[in-house]
Amino acid sequence: MDTEPIPARMINEVAYCPRLFALEHVAGEWADNVHTIEGKVTHRVVDQPTTAGLPEPEAEDPDRPSTVRSVLLGDPSLGMIAKIDLVASEGRVAVPIDYKKGQIADTPELAWEPERVQVAAQAMLLRAHGYEVPHGILYFAGSKRRVTVELTDALLARTLACRDEARRIITQGTLPPPLVDSPKCKGCSLVGICLPDEHNLLVGEREGEVRPLIPARDDAVPLHVQLKYGTVRLDGGEIVIREGNTVVGKARLNETSSVALYGNISMSTPLLHELASRDIPVNLHSFGGWYHATFAPSAGHNVLTRVAQHAASADPARSLPIAAAIVEAKIRNQRTLLRRNARDLPITALQAMQDAAEQSVTAPDHDTLRGIEGNAARVYFEHLQRMIRADLGGMFQFDGRNRRPPRDPVNCLLSFAYACLVRECTNAARRVGLDPYVGFLHVPRHGRPALSLDLMEEFRPLIADSVVLNAINNEVLTLSDFLVHPTGVALQPEGKKRFLRVLERRLDELVTHPLVGTRLSYRRMLELQARFIGKTVLGEVARYPGFKVR
Repeated sequence: MDTEPIPARMINEVAYCPRLFALEHVAGEWADNVHTIEGKVTHRVVDQPTTAGLPEPEAEDPDRPSTVRSVLLGDPSLGMIAKIDLVASEGRVAVPIDYKKGQIADTPELAWEPERVQVAAQAMLLRAHGYEVPHGILYFAGSKRRVTVELTDALLARTLACRDEARRIITQGTLPPPLVDSPKCKGCSLVGICLPDEHNLLVGEREGEVRPLIPARDDAVPLHVQLKYGTVRLDGGEIVIREGNTVVGKARLNETSSVALYGNISMSTPLLHELASRDIPVNLHSFGGWYHATFAPSAGHNVLTRVAQHAASADPARSLPIAAAIVEAKIRNQRTLLRRNARDLPITALQAMQDAAEQSVTAPDHDTLRGIEGNAARVYFEHLQRMIRADLGGMFQFDGRNRRPPRDPVNCLLSFAYACLVRECTNAARRVGLDPYVGFLHVPRHGRPALSLDLMEEFRPLIADSVVLNAINNEVLTLSDFLVHPTGVALQPEGKKRFLRVLERRLDELVTHPLVGTRLSYRRMLELQARFIGKTVLGEVARYPGFKVR
């Protein structure tokens, strides 16, 4: 067999959940949780190979070791490979011992089928190398107990069937559907990538409320560094920020989700290496807030999704429905924000936006769709002033959208908020394995993250515009926070800090997805929508579900 051998632990995963196998072995996805981390700790000792290695079964050496750690075996005829935690041998007899972090199962075999399949694959490999293997052993660290696994014909057949299923999934290059209402999903480290309940709800395989399987918020938080000149370095487990020789701030690495640098700030190579190893992106902004780029580990996973994304983007018949769903969601969210917050809003404005939302769904081509979106944006910004407190209207006057550079404080805040939002959308797209520069609504251009701009459209009013109105109406910012130039207006550093606090609170705010019912922070909702785009281009769901508040 000249194909790549299947690892025994992957055969275990096929037995547990074929989609889990495909996500890891085909799409290259991985995520740690408390269970995977505990498993790594359990394996620390047995992952250290024995110096002597596994002897040949015919060897007659009285001094050879009776147990050997971390034994790597493969066999072309079986098409399998395994790293066995321990092999206990005596003469031609060898027994594989596999370590598990948990406790024995409440089943007659005292172990779940995937665990028995994995040790059976190891036993078959030992037999292929000339050993007699009477049984396998599973050691459960949680119970501190060994369980003997009998190598029955049924178990060996099931192991080979899982191997063949793994080969079929790899050959086809497609993802099997998620399990439906399975208890296996709870505790799976890839549940936030697989989205089993959300997926099945969209394709009609389940009804009712989704289970709260996904953490609503990230444990770590973003770090914003705003200095005209400064350095950011690694010191132990901390990020240390200096201005000259003075330490102006510190942040713990394990509490940091991303780093945003505003201004001419240098970052040490050791810190860049450490951030990359933890998959923590570094976002570069100008001192004025303009988003330049993101440095992150290379996106080597999920190549199938990126191939499908490029194909869908290049096909108008496939990209138009995605673009239309995005535009409809954006217009409806703008209309909702106006309806809830605008003073003396004429009914004609709401009707115009309602009409635009309905027209966007049936737009015959991209140019028509962009025209509908542009007309709706004109109506929206025409009435944005009505959402600013009447007594503040003299100070924060908004006469329409302008930028590069913005010519008034409101446009200054909108531009900065949009720059921060496109950064968040770029990070979300990258995390799910999508190409931020290949979109469906925005035309690809050099240096333009088209998909990030697509993804942010439906969230512009809900996150960026809402934060700007909040900062103005609650007097977080005053006119003294802005620097007025003859050519434009800029937000001063202290005002920028206060504005970023309001923005971060909004991104951390919990919101319920109106279609699938999942409750997440706005920041995690961006990633959820990015995953729905991935599912759409792969053909797993028929239509991209735009995010629309009620």
